[in-house]
Amino acid sequence: MNRIGDSPRRREDARFLTGHGRYLDDLRFDGLGHAVVLRSPHAHARLRGLDVAAARAMPGVRAVLTAAEARADGLGPLRPYAEANVQTGEPFAFAAQPLLAEDKVRFVGEPVALVVADTAAQALDAAEAIVADFDPLPAVTTGEAARATGAPQISDAVPGNVCLDWRTGDGAAADAAFAVAAHVVSLPLDNHRVVANPMEPRGGIGLFDPATGRYTLHVSSQNLHINRNHVARALGVAPAEVRFVAPDVGGGFGAKNFAYAEHVLLLWAAKRTGRPVKWIASRTETLLSDHAARDMQATASLALDAEGRFLALRIESLANLGAYMAGAGGGLQTYQYIHLQGSVYRIPVIALRVGAVLTNTAPIGVTRGPGFAEAINAIERLADRAAREIGLDRAELRRRNMVPADAMPMTNAFGFAVDSGAFPQTLDAALARADLAGFTGRRRASEAAGKLRGLGFAYHVKGTGGPPEENVEIRFEADGTVSLVTGTQTIGQGHETTFPQIVAQRLGIADDRVRLRQGDTDLIAFGGGHGSSRATYMAGTAICRAADEILDKGRAIAAEMLETAEADLRFADGRFVVSGTDRAVGLLEVAARGRAAGRPLDTYHFWKRDHMTFPNGCHVVEVEIDRDTGAATLARYTAVDDYGVLVNPRVAAGQAHGAMAQGSGQALLEQAIYDPASGQMLSASFMDYALPRADDLPSFDLGFNPTPCTTNPLGVKGCGEAGAIAAFPAIANAILDALAPFGIETIDGPATPHRLWQLLEKHA
Repeated sequence: MNRIGDSPRRREDARFLTGHGRYLDDLRFDGLGHAVVLRSPHAHARLRGLDVAAARAMPGVRAVLTAAEARADGLGPLRPYAEANVQTGEPFAFAAQPLLAEDKVRFVGEPVALVVADTAAQALDAAEAIVADFDPLPAVTTGEAARATGAPQISDAVPGNVCLDWRTGDGAAADAAFAVAAHVVSLPLDNHRVVANPMEPRGGIGLFDPATGRYTLHVSSQNLHINRNHVARALGVAPAEVRFVAPDVGGGFGAKNFAYAEHVLLLWAAKRTGRPVKWIASRTETLLSDHAARDMQATASLALDAEGRFLALRIESLANLGAYMAGAGGGLQTYQYIHLQGSVYRIPVIALRVGAVLTNTAPIGVTRGPGFAEAINAIERLADRAAREIGLDRAELRRRNMVPADAMPMTNAFGFAVDSGAFPQTLDAALARADLAGFTGRRRASEAAGKLRGLGFAYHVKGTGGPPEENVEIRFEADGTVSLVTGTQTIGQGHETTFPQIVAQRLGIADDRVRLRQGDTDLIAFGGGHGSSRATYMAGTAICRAADEILDKGRAIAAEMLETAEADLRFADGRFVVSGTDRAVGLLEVAARGRAAGRPLDTYHFWKRDHMTFPNGCHVVEVEIDRDTGAATLARYTAVDDYGVLVNPRVAAGQAHGAMAQGSGQALLEQAIYDPASGQMLSASFMDYALPRADDLPSFDLGFNPTPCTTNPLGVKGCGEAGAIAAFPAIANAILDALAPFGIETIDGPATPHRLWQLLEKHA
């Protein structure tokens, strides 16, 4: 029996590795139609007209659908999930995203028409036969360009392209603190745009049943119920009339958190054509049209006293939201981004200016650590700069300002509370594990080989929880197995293994008897999906509460079976035991008796959280840079993280490794680049968008320093995003440490060989 804290191998891996996973391309339907999305080749243009007559007459073509048909059938646009400032209620300026462009296109890759044919090749041929009359307009691709005087107006609904421009915190107190500070450091920061690139691209297979009027979408998505609701709204039907199904999902990383136009279009096309309709994105479509992430520029300033204690933090940031406020949109900027400003440090005063604008680029969504990653990058980069300028050891500066373990819980300047953590101890554990004392020797060895070596580190913290409501149902089956039905969703994190471990711990049932059922909106009334590392916390808490209800119901039946009073029973190791005797009955026997008597132990539990969890930790990186080529190599990567109670340490480590790889990719390789004049994406294939490969990464050295979360019965904290938050500033700090002898104090974008070579040549 595997319980909480054990590390069995993931049971789902046997299915995946032997080719028995059920992804979109594994599903088979009779009479399947294949869809191709005709996308805009222009970043910004008037759409004067579409001539689709030739395409509709081509062999095998079943439908060519445009905005005119969508309007005639009453389809609506996609609206952002948050339409107002989360803190103030002030409405954002936004234009809803049309399913198919009409009158105007706003980014390269925007859907213009949908073609459905008997084969994918026929659909592609027909898409090429559509004649679109575009009148190109000037485009903007950066936040600063979008809000400049005279910038092209992207939408009449968003004057000046500004969706929000909000000041929060105590500006006057910040000004006063900066005026008396012994030291002030400032940095320009570019948290550049990246694309998540899950292994399985976005896609779907839409069906419509004319007998029931019900839609079904088999979809690669990480948030079924909520996305289903938004798709139903665009279709103009009730959520109950739409079913979303996703047995297996080949990764998400945030790109599949929200609804897309294609989700609605496939269901609509299925109804129009009377057949199932399938579309799966090509990799170039992924890079062009998936929700991208990050893309925030900021000027960050930190005020310190003579002893290096933080007095105030001031940040002016500008987020590039792309052509539409999609998905989380401004909600991310007004909640997650501000939530943990200042991180784990005691900073009495914080003042923020938070801006967000539209540009002629793909809409921004989320990837691991959205909002929190941008905030942590700012403070960790500032901490390193401050330590250098005032001549203080970087670790000592952080220790002086960290909230100590005996002062937990902490409440930051914005009133947000973090319940648990031992920040200074975790920092010291990470530096010791990384052999900080031996770094000088390793640097000398690198110098002897003609390389520059630098060490950097960053402390991360994030709030995890995502959508605040969740539910589970635990059913006792006639064959002696237990079905666990959840509204959370597995997209590769190992829930088929870890969730049964929780059930085993709480109910004393062998974990191999528990079967996870998920990924279908018809299975359970509601679900928050998977996002913000929420699943183990949210579903795990619901499991614990459902288990308590099961034991309460089971105790009454067990008392009857054992002919004793309920008060005389205790529950241990899966059995109800009469205290002081060896008389006992197993929970599964009790469940069988209850089912036969019409008193099943099956239990549904819904709950709404009041708190998030706060994983945190320190990541320490060493890089080597080739002076002649600028190529940077990750020489060492050490981390000590606090994820609270670990349900399965092996699974937690795997999740952390994946996040470290993603964060390393942003730091060294990945960047979504647009031509500033034309708005064309210059990195729309893997020839130009560089993902990290195995030989780009070292063997990660990961340790844990857990402090149990105090706000959930398991004591768990989310673990899937930490590495992506910490790696970017840690690697940047390491690179700047290596380049410090050349007087190089900042670097923008990924530290590619070309960029580092240019800096070295400039400062040689």
